[in-house]
This record gives sequence, structure tokens and C-alpha cells, in this order.
Amino acid sequence: MRRLRNRSLAVLAALGALALTGCGSDRYTPGGTAAHRTVIAHQLMRLTAVHEETGMTLLEGPVFGEDGGLTVVDVTAPAGEPKVLRVDVRKKTVRKVFTDDRGAYTSAQFSPYDGRLYLSDFAHGEIVSLAPDGSDRRTFFTGEVDGARMRPDDIAFDRDGNLYVSDSLGLSEGEKRGRVVRVGRDGEDVTVLADGLAATNGISFDVDYRGLWISELTENRISYLPVVQRAGTTGRHTAVRVDGGIAQTDSIAVDADGNLYQALHGRPAMAVYDRYGERLATVEVPARAGGLESATNVAITPGGTRAYMTVSGPAGGYLYTFDALAEGIRQSNGG
Repeated sequence: MRRLRNRSLAVLAALGALALTGCGSDRYTPGGTAAHRTVIAHQLMRLTAVHEETGMTLLEGPVFGEDGGLTVVDVTAPAGEPKVLRVDVRKKTVRKVFTDDRGAYTSAQFSPYDGRLYLSDFAHGEIVSLAPDGSDRRTFFTGEVDGARMRPDDIAFDRDGNLYVSDSLGLSEGEKRGRVVRVGRDGEDVTVLADGLAATNGISFDVDYRGLWISELTENRISYLPVVQRAGTTGRHTAVRVDGGIAQTDSIAVDADGNLYQALHGRPAMAVYDRYGERLATVEVPARAGGLESATNVAITPGGTRAYMTVSGPAGGYLYTFDALAEGIRQSNGG
């Protein structure tokens, strides 16, 4: 999610907890010491308008389901408006899947264990799940973790269906209290894998499920956290320092070649790196596209290279498309 600016935090406060009560064509441009590509994304369709009740719209969590539909969440949608949407990217149609009167859902993922759609509720510190058609809402996890309720932002699953959460605890206070939390696939066996992070945001497994890529919003940093230890490896380390300027590191997706797609909050663009931290490309929306402020997330077609980037701002919430550097896999659905 976004890195809620002051206005965004005020909106979430109005929604209810925290609270909420009260990413075409290529051209080469200089990039550090080496050249990297600029990839131009193209508008596919507008999904949402700015909500009168909240003063904004913020699309997140694009994820492909088994039926080929693309599920997207609108973080700031008010009660009664679609909070989970299903997009047919071929027909360019969108329909409501789910809404309620309380949640602020910042990410979505399908579990490989039970096939249900899991959502992180930033407002209430909960993880909920739905049937793929949006029915049968269940609370998967709620309550405190080591004495503090989570501010769950993005989520990722391992092969067995265990859930990994980027916990943005401390974001509103400007404190480095963010965590990575593992929740067993039964909703029990909760473990803090890392703490002391700066507004934990994006989270995605690498290709081999050996470690997690984690973005820290207020440090513009991507960290790597080994989950399966190799001989000679240590714990979490800084992997990439993102030169974002006024923009900040949002969600992360990974393609079949292990490349990282780092979304930028505060700029309608994504930075693409290889697994060794080399900048490969920048995905941009056309300069003429006004009223767009952030590219929060991306999903790459499973087995294909067509990517769909969620972009939002005063002009509304949009899907933009571009050709990814490699094929999509499960980890190519941004948390």
C-alpha cells in the first residue's frame, strides 16, 4: 500500500481504525553507472473514480485467479462501494466482488492451500478470506502479535499456504517498529521473523522460495530476508537502496527470472532490478497522463509477459499495461 501521505492517513482515520475512526515502447536512458531501459506503460482502462466520502481512490493488490480474472482492491472505497473488484482484461470490463462497512483492504492473494482469496485489513489489523466469488467472508487472523496489533499491508504465501505479512506497525508514528510476521496456514503458529523495520510495505518470495524481498517505505530500501538458510548466509540485509526522490517504495513483485518490480508511491512508475540489485528498467506512464500520482503494484500474466500495473491519483484508479522482462509466476502477483 502507499505510503499513506498525510491526506491518506486522514482518510484512513475516517474509515475506521488506526485510525480509521477518527505500473510499450523502450528507449535507453542513463541509470547510475550503466544504461537501463525506460518502458512506457499504456492505459488499459479506468476502474474507479475518486470517492466523495474519502476524497480519493487507491487501487492495490492485483492478483490473477485460476479463472484468468484479475482481482484488485480499492483501499479507500467507502461502505457500499466495491472494495474488491474483478477485471476481465480482455473484455475490459470490471465488476464488484465484495464490499463491507469496515475494512480498508490493502492487498489480495489467493492461497495455494485452500484456493481462497486473502485480504489484509490495514484498518483493523486483520487478515480475512473470501471464496473466489467474494462470498463467505471469514476472519483468518486477528489479535495481537507479541503485544501489538498488526498494521498488515501486503501479504505473500509460501508453497504450503503459510502466510507472510508485511506489518507497517509504527508508520503513523514515524517509528521503526515494522515487522515481518508469519502466520501458519491454519491461522495459528504466529511468529515474528523480523522487526525494527521502517514501515514495512512490499513483500514477495524470490523464485525459489528461499527468501523474502521486503520494501521499507520510509527508508526507500529493499531488504532480503532468508527463510531457508543456505550455508554461510546470515539474516536480513539491505539489498537495494532505491533512489526515489519524493517517491517511496511500495509493493513488490518478482518474475520468472527473479527480477524485482518495485512500485513507487508518489510517482506513477516502477523500478525494475535484477536479483543482484542492478537497475534494469523504469516503467513509466506517458508524461501526458495527468492526475496520476502513484503506481502501487503490478501483476504479470501467469506464463506470459503482459503486466498490469495499478495506478491512482486525482484522475481516478487505472490499469496500465506493459511488457515485463520475463514471464509471470505466482510471485508476480504483487502482495
